[in-house]
Amino acid sequence: MRRGRDRRRSARVWSETAGGRERCRRHRAWPRRSHGSHRWPNHGSRNACADDGIYLAVTVPRGVVVLGSTGSIGTQTLDVIRSFPNRFRVLGLAAGASTALLERQLAEFDVPWYSAAANIAIPGRCRTTMVDLARLDGVDLVVVATTSTSALSATLAALDRGRDVATANKEVLVAAGELITRRAAAASARILPIDSEHSAIWQCLRGEGSDGLRVPDSVSRILLTASGGAFRDTPLDDLPMVGPDAALKHPVWRMGAKITIDTATLVNKAFEVIESRWLFDVWFDKIRVLIHRESIIHSIVQFVDGSSKAQLGLPDMRVPIQYALTFPDRLSGPVEAPDYAALGALTFSSVDARRYPAFDVVIEAGRRGLTYPAAISATNDVAVEWFASGRCAFPAIADTLARCLDAHDGVPIESEADVIEAEDWARQFARHALA
Repeated sequence: MRRGRDRRRSARVWSETAGGRERCRRHRAWPRRSHGSHRWPNHGSRNACADDGIYLAVTVPRGVVVLGSTGSIGTQTLDVIRSFPNRFRVLGLAAGASTALLERQLAEFDVPWYSAAANIAIPGRCRTTMVDLARLDGVDLVVVATTSTSALSATLAALDRGRDVATANKEVLVAAGELITRRAAAASARILPIDSEHSAIWQCLRGEGSDGLRVPDSVSRILLTASGGAFRDTPLDDLPMVGPDAALKHPVWRMGAKITIDTATLVNKAFEVIESRWLFDVWFDKIRVLIHRESIIHSIVQFVDGSSKAQLGLPDMRVPIQYALTFPDRLSGPVEAPDYAALGALTFSSVDARRYPAFDVVIEAGRRGLTYPAAISATNDVAVEWFASGRCAFPAIADTLARCLDAHDGVPIESEADVIEAEDWARQFARHALA
């Protein structure tokens, strides 16, 4: 149930304009709900009694905020919402530098609130911060589709309000997983995975004595699959010479530049192992990664009786996004099921530590806990930025991560400030190490 102050909270914010600060007009986000639980609503028709005693069918959409709406995951999230116009009402969008696309999204979905990195004023819309977007009245679900930990404060704000958070952001859970899960539990909020691998685990665990967001004792192991990235077939001796353009040529997925480079180092998959630890309350010894070149099986859950469950599907992020947005329903969507007869063989292999030296470094940071994962994540941000701009060689990413792990002095995470301090230290360390 919402706290009383949330129901009474005024929806007033201040908007930056060329002429100074101008108060935005108040928007009616959507018809107010009853005081009952807003979590996992019945999205079908509800009976509403009209004044003349006639019962009318009323559909109450879920209020959604999308942080990172102009990126790969954000645009695909809006693709899903576009397919179900009666189930969702987009109340807020946050974007970085892609202001033209943001304006088109705001207009198409008639979104009253926005946040933008650029200093722009959009007529007819109210500008605010990502944190205030997460706190808006009427919001049921906040989709975190940003990169790095820029959305950490907004994620915590949403969870503190008891809102469910559907996240595709790896860095937030990696850097502050313990803090986030603690705050979610305190507010009875849920963290819903959007990543294909974590969505696959969630789907495999449903019906195993839980809602799928916690690993029961009947599970013996979780297997995450990885495509292997752009350099999975590159001779090891050639890796020092590869450049950023080659790293962005992913053999299967189409994603943003940062995460595509992270798949080439397998840092992306190591982050997913750490995410799994927090999303499903499972220790690292129960998680293993396999190279699966076809990217059809997204994860496998093995059970103590020797049986396994796997989730299969074409490599299309709209499938896990839709699953998180429409849970607990499973609805017809725009993605077709695989033609298994045409697929041929599905292959698996172990992770080669020589090809992916950064993988074990990141896993070790996760095992150590404290602020080690936050420091590793921030170091990786800097190293990837340097590689993408041609300022360092590809192997320097893994080397810098290893040096960070050795140099960092981890401390317990009691608040967001501890995460920020560790990240600031790591960025400074990485720049010095790479210079």
